[in-house]
Amino acid sequence: MSSAVLFEKINQHIGLVTINRPNAMNAVNGDVAQGIAALVDKTEADADIWVVILTGAGDRAFCAGADLKEISRGNARSLSVPEKGFGGLVYAKRTKPWIAAVGGFALAGGTELALSCDMIVASEKSKFGLPEVTRGIIAAAGGMFRLPRVMPKAIAMEYLATGKHIPVEQALQFGMINRLVPNGEHLAGAIELATSIIENAPIAVRESLTIARQAFDLAAIL
Repeated sequence: MSSAVLFEKINQHIGLVTINRPNAMNAVNGDVAQGIAALVDKTEADADIWVVILTGAGDRAFCAGADLKEISRGNARSLSVPEKGFGGLVYAKRTKPWIAAVGGFALAGGTELALSCDMIVASEKSKFGLPEVTRGIIAAAGGMFRLPRVMPKAIAMEYLATGKHIPVEQALQFGMINRLVPNGEHLAGAIELATSIIENAPIAVRESLTIARQAFDLAAIL
């Protein structure tokens, strides 16, 4: 496992995945993508892990998106993993609930990683946004269809078209995030939420989320 992604068990049933590139705002490079992808498989295979939390090291950023230095070196493909997508996560098939614990910047691919999780706990200083259009590209790692699922269509369209930051208070108001906590308490808030989940039967939780995810996918097709 690369040092770019760390893993530990909070307790018997909660796993913690940490993007460990604080000096690079936890931007996704090839090591991060491969590390997260490996941990998706690891946590899925571990019957004792019932919930997974994803966070970023340090207090500046959850994830600032793609590592632009890697892209400039011609390594853009390394930022995605076959069948799992950007960051090794956004299209990964999972049965267990993932919670994004967001403190600081979660922009572009960082927002898309958070949206790919089932729940989001964010601190008051968090900054979300999909600014890809300001750079002449699109939010192709799930942001284009996930954002309209978690907030009113017209509001989501505005943020997709303008690339402006999404105020964290508005993200809470419209249901994009589950909980808004004081600065520095995003991980504690995510652990509290995960703890409330593991009080329930794990198979019932997984099956409930499986049906809920399928309902979203079918609604999008229809």
